[in-house]
Amino acid sequence: MDRMLSDRLKQLTDYPFARLASLLDGVAAPVDRETIDLSIGGPRHAAPEILVRTIAAHADAWNRYPPALGTDDLRQSIVDWLGRRYRLPRGRLDPRENVQPVSGTREALFAAGLVTVPDAKAGQPPAVAFPNPYYAVYRGAALMAGAEPVPLDATGGSLPEPGSVPAALRDRLALVYLCSPANPQGTMASLPLLGDWIAAARQHGFVLAVDETYAEIYDRAPPPGALEAAATVDGGALDNLLVFPSLSKRSNAAGLRSGFIAGGDRLVAGFRRLRGYGAAGVPLPVQAASAALWRDEAHVEENRRLYRAKIDLAERLLAGRFGFYRPPGGFFLWLDVGNGEAAARHLWARAGVRALPGPYLAAGPNGGPSPGDRHLRIALVPPQAELADGLTRLADALQTLSIDTMPEALP
Repeated sequence: MDRMLSDRLKQLTDYPFARLASLLDGVAAPVDRETIDLSIGGPRHAAPEILVRTIAAHADAWNRYPPALGTDDLRQSIVDWLGRRYRLPRGRLDPRENVQPVSGTREALFAAGLVTVPDAKAGQPPAVAFPNPYYAVYRGAALMAGAEPVPLDATGGSLPEPGSVPAALRDRLALVYLCSPANPQGTMASLPLLGDWIAAARQHGFVLAVDETYAEIYDRAPPPGALEAAATVDGGALDNLLVFPSLSKRSNAAGLRSGFIAGGDRLVAGFRRLRGYGAAGVPLPVQAASAALWRDEAHVEENRRLYRAKIDLAERLLAGRFGFYRPPGGFFLWLDVGNGEAAARHLWARAGVRALPGPYLAAGPNGGPSPGDRHLRIALVPPQAELADGLTRLADALQTLSIDTMPEALP
């Protein structure tokens, strides 16, 4: 049967949540209370009323194939939003040439490897780099595009710099992923760092793909954007740059499956060519709702207020323990618990709380220890009362975790 599958497909490990399901298989949660899921970053705040109204108002369009480019209205709303959010001058982006709606940014982030990775780079096998820890799609995209995955250290409160790429690999790079704010750490890329990566992409001829899924979920200061940074690099060209914003987190609209790519016109054209063969267009009612959401900021401000309240709660309950720090962006905690897998099993068995082990989001050299091994990723998405219960159970359970089950002591 394996002979029927792609050799590249065989290189993929199970997706993190499938690995978590296997880890917890046969481990019984307590039966005297409801279980709480803190593993998946699925928004739980209510969808904006404007989304519901607009979908209903365009219900007569469900029976029509959508235009592959996206509607003029949606593309214009995206360009207008980018201009407001990142202070881009009018005319900086062409709605037809520099923007493409997609059915969720996970699809587009994965497709970036298929669009940009050549068979060889500088006469050698191509490479794709990404921060470590990482969103699993980056590594999967590299492997399925036939490239060598290159994890770049993203520990210590910062994202990798271009100089962190080994000199021998720089000319082999076809694609570099960044995520700001980072999943899982919440780290933000500064404007100078983004500018340095754009300059390096131009110098070495690779594509910089910046995942901005969490860019609208921030604590105090909005993260800079890569399109904003591009204007600070000589000439301001977008040739080597793509950004990937999404409505899933910004607008509590994960089920809408709506995002977009923006960047260099040749790269956007390449995406359109690929999508013509292998992707469905965004349905017309979804495009109408998406345009309305990109034009509205009130629901986004309320969303940020709710997440800040949850980070406040986490800080009250966990400050000074498990390496807790207040993430500047996103809605994850990246807790140091000594051994992520052992802690996840113990937390499920003892407290009925599901959390994602850090090693499922990180890689070590030659399969060795990774920068995620000691960690758990906690998603601050449940309602406030449920989250307070979950974090309290987590703190109590992890304090009872036997050091005998751990390769290193809990903090």
